[in-house]
Amino acid sequence: MHAKRKQMSNRTFTMIKPDAFANGYSGAILDMILKAGFRLTALKMTSLSAGKAGEFYAIHRARPFYNELVEFMSRGPIVAAILEKENAVADFRKLIGATDPAKADSGTIRKLFAASLGENAIHGSDSDENARTESDFFFSNLERI
Repeated sequence: MHAKRKQMSNRTFTMIKPDAFANGYSGAILDMILKAGFRLTALKMTSLSAGKAGEFYAIHRARPFYNELVEFMSRGPIVAAILEKENAVADFRKLIGATDPAKADSGTIRKLFAASLGENAIHGSDSDENARTESDFFFSNLERI
């Protein structure tokens, strides 16, 4: 029902990570997202168990940072959201900046709020397909507008 209203290519998924949440940056990050023209179509605060974090990041299971990532993502609350805007995935990736905040452009979310490569404040889907998969991981159809 909701997919008929807007094409999924105009939606992306984001997650404010435990480091940014613990540092009190969630409100400022959401404000930046809204001021950049994104519309919230789903939003919730939740926590990931180690099992759920491992499931979400299963694509990285063979990488050396996987266990550290799972531990980090399960250490505290996160804010998950589905965002809507024309060219949502690409525009959001530009707004959040490079994964390594030291390499992120000035004014991006990661440049402003991330502490390090490992604690980089925010997740953003890297493709339309991943945006759908990640959105479905966190939100039922009843939780979306």
